[in-house]
Amino acid sequence: MKTRQKSRSAKTPPRNALYAQSGGVSAVINASACGVIETARKHARQIGRIFAGRDGIIGALTEDLIDLSNESPTSIRALRHTPAGAFGSARFKLKSIEQNRTEYERLIEVFRAHDIGYFFYNGGNDSMDTALKISQIGSTLNYPVVCVGVPKTVDNDLPITDCCPGFGSVAKYIAVSTLEAGLDVASMARTSTKVFVLEVMGRHAGWIAAAGGLAGRKPEQPPHIILFPEIAFEQAKFLERVQQCVKAYGYCVIVVSEGARHADGKFLAESGTTDAFGHTQLGGVGPLVANMVREALGYKYHWAVADYLQRSARHIASKTDVEQAYAVGKAAVEYALAGKNAVMPAIKRLSSKPYRWKLIPVPLSEVANVEKKVPRHFITADGFGITAACRRYLEPLIEGEDPPPYRDGLPAYARIRGVAVRRRLKTDFKV
Repeated sequence: MKTRQKSRSAKTPPRNALYAQSGGVSAVINASACGVIETARKHARQIGRIFAGRDGIIGALTEDLIDLSNESPTSIRALRHTPAGAFGSARFKLKSIEQNRTEYERLIEVFRAHDIGYFFYNGGNDSMDTALKISQIGSTLNYPVVCVGVPKTVDNDLPITDCCPGFGSVAKYIAVSTLEAGLDVASMARTSTKVFVLEVMGRHAGWIAAAGGLAGRKPEQPPHIILFPEIAFEQAKFLERVQQCVKAYGYCVIVVSEGARHADGKFLAESGTTDAFGHTQLGGVGPLVANMVREALGYKYHWAVADYLQRSARHIASKTDVEQAYAVGKAAVEYALAGKNAVMPAIKRLSSKPYRWKLIPVPLSEVANVEKKVPRHFITADGFGITAACRRYLEPLIEGEDPPPYRDGLPAYARIRGVAVRRRLKTDFKV
């Protein structure tokens, strides 16, 4: 439940802040870091030193902190146009307080040792849950710490917020890649490749796959088929559609979400292993679908897996996405200084044309561990495409260009010095 702490006056000694990145990174997560750090630096009377956890929450647990006072304003400013996680991230999920109270007590021990009164956790569903639990254990252990979540996930599956920073840039990359690959296949289809399959991220929610649909407005324009996690895969129906497209247009472009699944809920590409969060490990649905087409229909095919390319492509980032990523970082600090605890800045859409939005604080308890999937009315009746309503939702999120500066033909990305904070605790913590 959201708690509210009194805002700190100028007479109150400033307390330090800790920022950490979590889970899979994105093209704009560092823009959020830039928003947090630049805003915190403007409030020296309330926020003293600013730290970052090296490799996310692991750095906080092991007291491996980065002193951001050693980073120049120019370096911090450059984070806005730098992809990936400048301070390191980690797929490390804290268990519940009841299951592993030791980890939470350790975090508070580190916070106490470094007088950390503000914690900004930049991540997705699991991260919002962690920030909520840290705020709760802080109260239990009589150590006041203001915890604010900073939304980030390329999957766009956080609830309440209109969209998630990180998604707009992935959506733009996938839409552009689908458009360009479609042109390539069309030009060679008469004597060569008839089917192209693009595998994209999206375990339970098909938002990224849906973005591929922006590439074409007419039936003959790719993608001709989108395979969503939200729609049960029917092999016979799928193969019939592929054959229809090849006969009608000469070729077929398919965008498939890694989370595409059968009617019984089993993933098409389930590997039988799990990741650090306990999620089923996926991989290879692109070649699986392509081989399915070859074996049944005999068409020559090519497939590609967007993988890390889609989430690290800062050179083609959406300007809207960059602006929103910076804004949620800035708002997180402002919320904390206003005494708002256990909240997250959420994006509220005011209109689609023109696209207007604002930020509102929402309780972490309403966000943690909840997934937002693509609604059925965003998917065409046949289950293979996006509707006009989905297009209206997606188009503003990929608008605008915000290219990084270039040097010698390559993007000039930020490099963080990463000077370590002197350890104060005598005990080590193994993760």
